[in-house]
Amino acid sequence: MLREKGLGKIWIWIVFTGFALFLLSANSGPDLSWNPAEQFIIEVTAPFQKLMKQVVGSVEKVWTDYFYLVGLRDENRGLKQDLDTLKSENSRFKELLATHERLRKLLQFKQIIRNSVVAAQVIGLDPSGWFKSIIVDKGTLAGVKTDMPVVNASGVVGRVISVSPDFSKILLVVDQNSAVDCLLQRSRDRGILKGLSTDVCNLEYLVKTADAAVGDQVITSGLGGVFPKGLPVGKILDIDENPGMLFKEIKVRPAVDFSTLEEVMIILNVDKTNRKEKVSIH
Repeated sequence: MLREKGLGKIWIWIVFTGFALFLLSANSGPDLSWNPAEQFIIEVTAPFQKLMKQVVGSVEKVWTDYFYLVGLRDENRGLKQDLDTLKSENSRFKELLATHERLRKLLQFKQIIRNSVVAAQVIGLDPSGWFKSIIVDKGTLAGVKTDMPVVNASGVVGRVISVSPDFSKILLVVDQNSAVDCLLQRSRDRGILKGLSTDVCNLEYLVKTADAAVGDQVITSGLGGVFPKGLPVGKILDIDENPGMLFKEIKVRPAVDFSTLEEVMIILNVDKTNRKEKVSIH
């Protein structure tokens, strides 16, 4: 019953609105001003026209905002992709700069040692785990032989202990089987650098009367037939002068940071006249 009354009211408004529009069109003439009947009709119908315009405007705004947000989302997605690309390119650029700097230092070091060298890249560690050693990508085809010294821009890395046509194993100076004849650069006192298989080494056979101080530079002596003279090995980290000992107990921090080692140089033409003086410490 109520539904029928509601439908009846709607039909009344439709008929009234149609009649009002008919009157407006029928009374249109040269006189553009509204007569009383037109004013009444306008007053009755204009609020509904205004409401419909607001509803239509709101719907249009919703759709406009929706399409704007969709476009903004797509734009943000594109900007994020561009940012990721820039980050990736920046990372590659930084890596190229770091590699360039390492190679530049290697080249400078090569000019200092005045020996023929071959550059090699570190490709792995000793798989057996028994030695502090690395594997590099140069072998006999590049002229590499066992006992050749290996350095980088910071100083002594180690020596070649095994070689194949394309690869070589390098025993690091920090390995417990490594021994390098050395000098204190300042006082010229001589000792043997022994690896401990840790991040430091011992400088052994340095008599108690030797002039040694923390921070002193340790270099290769040139004796032993492996390393040219004057290569940086490390710096004195600690000195223990035990009264009951004949020699000083000295800890040396290696010049090379083995945790970041990526490129090395293998020295090919070391003077072998001193091989008869090669150190053998057990």
